Amino acid sequence: MTYMDNNQAIRKDVWFLDSGYSNHMCGKKELFIDLDQSFRQSIKLGNNSNMVVKGKGNMRFQSNGISQIITGVFYIPKLKNNLLSIGQLQEKGLVIMFNMENVKFIIMRKV
Repeated sequence: MTYMDNNQAIRKDVWFLDSGYSNHMCGKKELFIDLDQSFRQSIKLGNNSNMVVKGKGNMRFQSNGISQIITGVFYIPKLKNNLLSIGQLQEKGLVIMFNMENVKFIIMRKV
């Protein structure tokens, strides 16, 4: 379980790692490096509410000085917190390393 002050949780540079969602999601249009706004879908959140996806695109993500392109990110304007899907990161060959101070993403080659 993670706790974050409400003022911190709505910062655009805060991302939550989520093992329950199958897609990355972001509510900040300006964070996308490219965005297909013709993509539409409805998703159901953990609290049983529905939200409309108003685009899908790619983002540049920086973690610990390492820049990554995160692909297939859903743009959901009403979303208050950015979510990274752990499952989707692993499918792309990324390894997520946790320690007491931070989280790192490391690219691993698929064999």
